[in-house]
Amino acid sequence: MNKAKVFAYSQYLLPQHLLSRLVGKLADCRIGWIKNTLIQNFAKRYQVNMSEARVEDLTAFASFNDFFTRELKPDAREITADPLQLACPADGAISELGSLQHGQLLQAKGINYSLTRLLGGDVERAKPFMGGSFVTIYLSPKDYHRVHMPLDGRLLETIYVPGDLFSVNQATADHIPSLFARNERLVAFFETPAGPMALILVGAMIVAGIETLWDGQVAPPVRQVKIRDFSDPQPVVLEKGEEMGRFKLGSTAILVFGPEAVQWREDLQNGTPVRLGEAIATLKIGT
Repeated sequence: MNKAKVFAYSQYLLPQHLLSRLVGKLADCRIGWIKNTLIQNFAKRYQVNMSEARVEDLTAFASFNDFFTRELKPDAREITADPLQLACPADGAISELGSLQHGQLLQAKGINYSLTRLLGGDVERAKPFMGGSFVTIYLSPKDYHRVHMPLDGRLLETIYVPGDLFSVNQATADHIPSLFARNERLVAFFETPAGPMALILVGAMIVAGIETLWDGQVAPPVRQVKIRDFSDPQPVVLEKGEEMGRFKLGSTAILVFGPEAVQWREDLQNGTPVRLGEAIATLKIGT
């Protein structure tokens, strides 16, 4: 058995939630020498580019989580202004992308998983996306960890789905079946110029939390499914490029669209690095 398999399968034996929540407590620590040591060692190990951050001084952050969710300088990323282009929602690398085949998304070579399960288990919620397309973006430890809107959108509903906390790196994705549909996650449904869009923030091993612009921290709450309806007289409306959420320690973001909605850039494939704001697809609806 190779090292990747050993790493992936060993996670079944770990107390995933206990370990992740303990790391979360440490990441929130505000004792100067502790948080500074954590931040400085992390920044050095992963070669974090602090020249892009609004605050460059590593000791100026109140906690490790404050550093990890650091804000970028206003000019650090350019959001594609073309209304027919889909902006990348985060810094990271393409894990997989393509068409939904028989209600399945590609996780890794030879491994598929259920769209319905990913979106919370309700067939009706999955119906508008059947025959559509998806992209999975992996955020590595060194990346900027805020997630932004790929196009204008009105929030319709969110579903918090409790689950496992496997790592979401490539080694795990290559060996753990239905990884993204079994991990803790927040599913946000939007109405957009490209039709319905689901933006899924997937939790992972030692991820201390998932936050949204409208609700603050939504994971980890009580471990039960939580559904929120936003179709009220004052809906949440976000513009293309606007922040919608963030990870306290990194993970994965998945975008799902309905049929004939977007056309992915031809050069994108597994492992392609991407940056927030760059065009990753062309809108087909309305063209």
